[in-house]
Amino acid sequence: MAGTWKRVPAYLSAEYFTHVLRSCIIPIVKRILSLYIIREISSLFLLGIVIFTLVLLMGRLITLTDLVVSHGVPLVDVSRMILYLIPSFLVFTIPMAFLLAVLLAFGRFSADNEIVVIKASGISLIQIMPPVIFCAFVAVLLALGASTIGVPWGNSAFKELSFKVLKQNITATIREKVFWDDIPGVVMYTEHYDELSHALKGVIIHDGRNPDQPMTIFARDGVISSATGSQSLLLSLQNGSIHSAGNGGLYRLVHFGEYVMTVGEKGKPGDIIRNEPDMWLSELKRRIDDPSTPIKNSLKTEAELYSRFTFPFASLVFAILAVPLGIQNRRSGKSGGFTISISIIITYYVLMSVMRTLAEKGTLPPVVALWIPDLIFFCLGLYFLRLASLEKSIPLFPLKDILAYFRRTT
Repeated sequence: MAGTWKRVPAYLSAEYFTHVLRSCIIPIVKRILSLYIIREISSLFLLGIVIFTLVLLMGRLITLTDLVVSHGVPLVDVSRMILYLIPSFLVFTIPMAFLLAVLLAFGRFSADNEIVVIKASGISLIQIMPPVIFCAFVAVLLALGASTIGVPWGNSAFKELSFKVLKQNITATIREKVFWDDIPGVVMYTEHYDELSHALKGVIIHDGRNPDQPMTIFARDGVISSATGSQSLLLSLQNGSIHSAGNGGLYRLVHFGEYVMTVGEKGKPGDIIRNEPDMWLSELKRRIDDPSTPIKNSLKTEAELYSRFTFPFASLVFAILAVPLGIQNRRSGKSGGFTISISIIITYYVLMSVMRTLAEKGTLPPVVALWIPDLIFFCLGLYFLRLASLEKSIPLFPLKDILAYFRRTT
């Protein structure tokens, strides 16, 4: 008996099973892939923050260590100073570390042919960007917190603590026949110093706190003490002369029998002179809105205000830029990723410095000038991302030459 063929229902066809399988598996694969990318970037990101922060701290650590060894400052106070310095470094190290993390992560994916496997499974380059963007927003929030909260808090606390330490250890900081420059803008030299009476003999002081009228003071005797009710130091000088130079080649000489000089922060205890980097956002806005603020100071304050946001958002820009560069950098390995990241970071910060200078001089509005570097690198990142998604090579001939040169020399 001849068999009879029956049409297979549509819901039992191979195409149907393939569609159901893909609709069920692809979301699971994307979720696993996203967690994998986040984990890879996060570990490298945290390691990069630690390394870059330590590198930037090295310059300060030498000076702070000298306070402990030479001047007997308690280790607890030095540790607090380091803590107060960290937020100002994090503003720069967070974008740097995130750029390096994405470059290294996607460079490894590409070197291990994981990008090829991902594309073969039906997931495009654009579809793997959400976990990278998520990590970028986390980096942006961390950097924003450091720039808007950590920097003014840390700078103010560092100034207050450093001057407190200076006053408490003044007998240990001043040395005979050694130039003493612990007070910003003031350099002092003394032939003899009595630690018990704080008496000075043969004193030479250069006061450059006012750049328009620097002074050089010579005195036969003097006494240094802490000013009561303020954060200043008092220098009571006897039998000396003041030499000052002004604009237009003017020169002034004054002889004195007694001269009292105040150095350090003026004001009540707990009050410190705040420069733009030490101010909170509300203080910056008040200075900008104050009609009595000179135009030059207002522009400088505006530049500081907008830089509090442009630097943190560099992490988001670097996320878009680093993915295609990391994919293309499959042969150079970690050394190539490090070289590319340093090149991008130097270019970005040089451009940012130029734009900030133009903003402070009034050549460009600060709100425009400070966002130009982010906009340039964002557009460049979109262009590179499009080239990478179309399987086209990214034109980075100078970087390739640099990498080849380093490989030849090593």
